[in-house]
Amino acid sequence: MIEKVLIKGTFLDEISHDIPHQNWGEKEWSLDFKHMKSIGIDKVILIRSGYKNWITYPSKVLVLEENAIAPYSDLVALFLRLSDENEMDFYFGLYDSGKYWTSGAYEKEISLNCKVIDEVWESYGNCKAFKGWYLSQECNKNIGGIIDLYAHLGQYCKQVSGGLTVLISPYIDGIKNISQYSAQSHREQSITLDEHFKTWETIFKAIRESVDIVAFQDGHVNYDQLEDFIMVNKSLADLNQMTSWINSETFDRDMPIKFLPIKWDKLRYKLEIASKAGISEAITFEFSHFMSPQSAYPQAGHLYRRYQAYLKEKK
Repeated sequence: MIEKVLIKGTFLDEISHDIPHQNWGEKEWSLDFKHMKSIGIDKVILIRSGYKNWITYPSKVLVLEENAIAPYSDLVALFLRLSDENEMDFYFGLYDSGKYWTSGAYEKEISLNCKVIDEVWESYGNCKAFKGWYLSQECNKNIGGIIDLYAHLGQYCKQVSGGLTVLISPYIDGIKNISQYSAQSHREQSITLDEHFKTWETIFKAIRESVDIVAFQDGHVNYDQLEDFIMVNKSLADLNQMTSWINSETFDRDMPIKFLPIKWDKLRYKLEIASKAGISEAITFEFSHFMSPQSAYPQAGHLYRRYQAYLKEKK
């Protein structure tokens, strides 16, 4: 009998440049971590520690070099403490400049993040819950210097932290690879399965010493294509001795409104497809907006209850 793939981790997105900010404080975050734990989530991943001028912790590096706005509270410290209290692992997401790597200046993105890594490890590295790193520069193909960025930053994270786990979450250049700022939900052209295989075969071979876990996003292809792509992703990860998770998105890319919680049947289907492909576990983007009982979206609480019921079903 095939084992269920369960959601064991969630991203934390508090830069919120493309989803609404919920303006939570410590009380709301503390309750949300308890909600996460109650459905079996045992790891949280800060999707990025900063985006352009907005940052999650008081970074001297980013305030000085990027004119970042110093935050009024230290979310990294809060998330680490709540992770520890709830016996969860915390993965720190790097800084996304939103300009250097997207314009081809990969060396600048790398050098800036090396300073961030040093700063963060000095400030938080002694925290018990700090278990790994997330490379926040997400891609769908071998663009520019992305291989060098992943390889260099992954190795530097490991070097500084004594070999802690490094995670990436790329996406498929599929029919739903549409800008969040567009009203469209689909496009006519999509990468073929063979093109996808060749692209990621090259990338994985080059970064397998720097990255431990790959969790492809599952929302960029049609549902009838999903199984084939997940199977390819799993086989490539296996060939390169990388652990394969799935980033099972809990928002719906099929809607013209960006973004709303996903229909339960769609989420369940994606988890079952991942199970058939031999994926070990799922993480999601992301619990607090799209699945939490205290989300600004009422539908998220209903999704939470559907998932609770699913957990109680027999395998």
